[in-house]
Amino acid sequence: MISNRTRKVILTSLSIILIAAALAWAATEADIAAHPHCVICGMDRLKFAHSRMLVTYDDDTEVGYCSIHCVAVDNAANLDRVPVRMQVGHYDSRQLIDAEKAAWVIGGDRPGVMTKVAKWAFARASEAKRFIQKNGGRMGDMEVAMKASYEDMYADTKMIREKRKMMRAKKMKPGHGHE
Repeated sequence: MISNRTRKVILTSLSIILIAAALAWAATEADIAAHPHCVICGMDRLKFAHSRMLVTYDDDTEVGYCSIHCVAVDNAANLDRVPVRMQVGHYDSRQLIDAEKAAWVIGGDRPGVMTKVAKWAFARASEAKRFIQKNGGRMGDMEVAMKASYEDMYADTKMIREKRKMMRAKKMKPGHGHE
């Protein structure tokens, strides 16, 4: 039988956990409410909360992206705009974490977002290592992940164009509502 004191400790602990989870979810919702779609590709950032990024630039603008791929595309096109803070969705919790302090996993067997070579962020190296044991990939930091994004950009852009072309063709086929 559980004593009243133990019951109170358990209930208090559960309450604290629930409040912390609610606050974290509220922060996620605020970020996504402010930036519901990626400014580069238009993808739903809630659907891709595990890969999304939020970047604050030196002119105090804040921009929401679906992935590190789209951050790389935008940064390549806007050389004079300097990122001063980069946050990324934690792969497991979907909460924003500091992208430069994150443990990144490059590659593996999980499909990436806007890329053939996935790039996932974790708050701790131990989480990234567990992911690698289960799904493959290699450890890296923000520099490694961003460099890989630039190196993959041509192949990824080509892949995205081909996917979009197939989707447009599929929509135009009879029986898909556009007859």
